[in-house]
Amino acid sequence: MPSSPAQSSPAQSSPAQSRRDKDARRAGEFPPAPEPLRVPVFDSHTHLDLTIQEAGIPGGGAGDPVAVLLDAATKAGIDRVVQVGVDVQSSRWGAELAAGNDAVLATVAIHPNEAPRLSDLDEALREIEALAALPRVRGVGETGLDTFRTGDDGRAAQEASFRAHVAIAKRYGKALVIHDRDAHAEVLRVLDEEGAPESVVMHCFSGDAAFAAECVRRGFHLSFAGTVTFASAGDLREAAALVPAGQIMVETDAPYLTPMPFRGRPNASYLIPLTVRRLAEVRGQDVDDLCAAISATGERVFGGWRAPIP
Repeated sequence: MPSSPAQSSPAQSSPAQSRRDKDARRAGEFPPAPEPLRVPVFDSHTHLDLTIQEAGIPGGGAGDPVAVLLDAATKAGIDRVVQVGVDVQSSRWGAELAAGNDAVLATVAIHPNEAPRLSDLDEALREIEALAALPRVRGVGETGLDTFRTGDDGRAAQEASFRAHVAIAKRYGKALVIHDRDAHAEVLRVLDEEGAPESVVMHCFSGDAAFAAECVRRGFHLSFAGTVTFASAGDLREAAALVPAGQIMVETDAPYLTPMPFRGRPNASYLIPLTVRRLAEVRGQDVDDLCAAISATGERVFGGWRAPIP
């Protein structure tokens, strides 16, 4: 879920275009498909369940919603996705989906903002740990810290949950997927104290170049969402420019954080080309080369999507 820089007003457009954009947002209309990528890449962080619940599917047609979303992604050059859990229910749903679909891997977790709300966090964590042992579950997350939506009263539960997720990821050898909202220093503190797992993904990276350098130095992977295309995100683009090719990923966080020029409308994996092309421009890198590097990193961090189940 989002961990983005502060938003600013979009660029000026004609009155007619502005009206059309507002109408589209009110209608929940998905943007048109961009030009497909020539080299396939994966979406490192999406919420297919929330996309279906909150926005529906592109075109609003009939058919299995997951199949429609995955088909639209494939046509755009996005041939694999990581379905991310935020509570026990969504984690279980994602694990079941991944077990029956070789284009999908899953992560499981209690979202940082959910942890303080639970009457029995320990029981929820036991369920997450059981799911983490499944072969098509390749990550633990999104977990982490969020001081934007969780106040002082919930911080202790949030941090305890984060530490428990770190332990689960290490116990099962799974990637740790971090949600970090206004908590950069605190996230690093906990990871340094607990000892980070071998693979850490900073989901929807939202820091500046200095924070990116600290994450890179620790060997973390930085995943960039549509926020990198926003006019206000100069610091984020500076951060993206310095990340080594082997530590960068791309994501949607769908249905949120839709890249420009469609900010405010529903997001889905088929829109990844807009973010990838902006990243390539910022980094002075060939788009095909960037896609190949991102895919190789994904296979290293999450394992093969279509590999035989261990």
